[in-house]
Amino acid sequence: MKSKNKNNILDNIKTLIYAILIAFFIRTFILQPFTIPSGSMLPNLLVGDYLFVSKYSYGYSRYSLPFSPNIFEGRIFKKQPKRGDVVVFRLPKDPSIDYIKRIIGLPGDEIIIVNGTIYINDGVIEQAQSKNRDKYFSDYPKGSLLIEKIPQKSYNILNFEDNGIGDNTGVYVVPKDHYFFMGDNRDNSLDSRFLDQVGYVSYDNLIGRAEFLFFSSDKSIPLWKFWQWHKKFRADRIFKKIK
Repeated sequence: MKSKNKNNILDNIKTLIYAILIAFFIRTFILQPFTIPSGSMLPNLLVGDYLFVSKYSYGYSRYSLPFSPNIFEGRIFKKQPKRGDVVVFRLPKDPSIDYIKRIIGLPGDEIIIVNGTIYINDGVIEQAQSKNRDKYFSDYPKGSLLIEKIPQKSYNILNFEDNGIGDNTGVYVVPKDHYFFMGDNRDNSLDSRFLDQVGYVSYDNLIGRAEFLFFSSDKSIPLWKFWQWHKKFRADRIFKKIK
């Protein structure tokens, strides 16, 4: 009997070890969960959204690994990001901090923003008023919901003013192997427009592309208010693909 119990314990330990190794492999090389802590990516990502980031989208750097060990330089299995991708990256000035923003500028691009409109390499990113304004603006009556269009992709952005601190800029020239990021909540996002705070983001700092939501919870509703749970848990956002 003791021998049988001992074998059961060993089997359970082995199963636990296998589960940990599988979870480690998935988190390191395939999918990693992240949560949205701020409103800088409204209206597309809400505070309390939980999402998966694909680690394989752009290849792997030291920041792809847990604890970011400095065991190699650059990226392996490189794949180039595309304009419009929503990406989790390490903040250049403090690599212990994760940011999530949208890629607007690619290496070599010249970018200038005039009254909130983005000009890239003498072209313009088209913007149009969205017909779904009421869906997002019950809490933001003075805002504008716009559709921003780039080749092969369109997405919603929020705009509250055309003369905000990041709405009129000088010319940015994106360095080699770097990217220019902006939040979708254009007047409430600390991003590459602010060179001393975020600036251009190195290719090596990219962790992965945001793929889809797997859970969403309205953090403004306390958990103890069980009679409001139907409002707290946003069932309509589960498994929603991120544009």
